[in-house]
Amino acid sequence: MSLKEKLMEDLKYSMKNKDTIRKNTVTMVRAAIKQVEVDQRRDVPDEEILEIISKQVKEKRFAIEEFKKGSRQDLVDLTEKEIEILLEYLPKQLTEEEVEAIVIEIIKEINATSMKDIGLIMKAVMPKVKGKTDGNIVNKVVKKVFS
Repeated sequence: MSLKEKLMEDLKYSMKNKDTIRKNTVTMVRAAIKQVEVDQRRDVPDEEILEIISKQVKEKRFAIEEFKKGSRQDLVDLTEKEIEILLEYLPKQLTEEEVEAIVIEIIKEINATSMKDIGLIMKAVMPKVKGKTDGNIVNKVVKKVFS
């Protein structure tokens, strides 16, 4: 079953069970996919759907920080639930320790010696962790390794 089909099944299921948060979240993902399909006049493959979902998770995490600044705990809770739902569609997320192991391996491979090489490190690490972790986490781990 493709990811698009799974999203449709989950949408139907959430509508039958009156799960409003899941329905809204799945609808949001499907709308983003449809937007890409209409703009580029092509079918979106599963890999690209994963990128769309990853981007939405990243946006939601940013929104949580803003909601916390505004003391809107109700919106923080709602957004965290939406992130949990989105993460169900992504591959298992890497822990910080797993990301650190990958970063250290890449540093050895490309002989990086300082923070000046962060661009090269990020360029080599990101394809390996695509969809499994956020770029901000990778960046934080690289800084931690060099400190």
